[in-house]
Amino acid sequence: MYKGKKVIVVLPAYNAALTLEKTYREIPFDLVDEVILCDDASSDNTSALARDIGIEHIIVHENNKGYGGNQKSLYNKALELGGDIIIMLHPDYQYTPKLIPSMVNIIGEGLYPVVLGSRILGKGALAGGMPIYKYIANRALTLAQNLLVNYKLSEYHTGYRAFSREVLQSINFNHNSDDFVFDNEMLSQIIFAGFHIAEVTCPTKYFEEASSINLTRSIRYGLGVLRVSFCHFLQRMGLARFAIYAKPGPKARQHA
Repeated sequence: MYKGKKVIVVLPAYNAALTLEKTYREIPFDLVDEVILCDDASSDNTSALARDIGIEHIIVHENNKGYGGNQKSLYNKALELGGDIIIMLHPDYQYTPKLIPSMVNIIGEGLYPVVLGSRILGKGALAGGMPIYKYIANRALTLAQNLLVNYKLSEYHTGYRAFSREVLQSINFNHNSDDFVFDNEMLSQIIFAGFHIAEVTCPTKYFEEASSINLTRSIRYGLGVLRVSFCHFLQRMGLARFAIYAKPGPKARQHA
């Protein structure tokens, strides 16, 4: 709890058994009220381990719904549980939970309604082992996105994000892709809706157990990112209209 605001951490998990407990043990429970894990049809014992270490709210997808589908389940559940500040943290230990207090403070004090943990601010990405091709692609895509969506972020591709309840209630995230491009659609919606975004420098670690996507999926992801950015540009200029920028209706807000 932070100044009367309920803080919930959500963990989108897929085959995270090797790193889940290490991630969970670093969550600051003097500040965090609830943790929700969604196991997206893992082939390991992720959900059983989650129960063993004490995670109370566990969602299990019988069939793999994808990274975006995983997040949809988590955000809907967080809103249902009354979360005021919701932090999305990968359970693969690539991002440190020790930044949660800083992210909560920024939202809880009303400074910004969205906070991203940026790997690109400073030199943390390459120092943490980010492959050079991913770093170059990140920089190129971010430049294109900043120009097309008329905003300025150091990166759009971090998996460490915090949102106020108001933000999640105001965007139609349930209409987004179930794949990795979900993250970029969500940021595009947030920017289009007029919310401001803060970034904090985040150290990151690349190691064998950390989640990553292969080159083929990375290329597909990059093309999806460009598609979202061009759609945002056309919507912003009034040249087209896309359903993801429509405000969620009463049915979509039933968990809010």
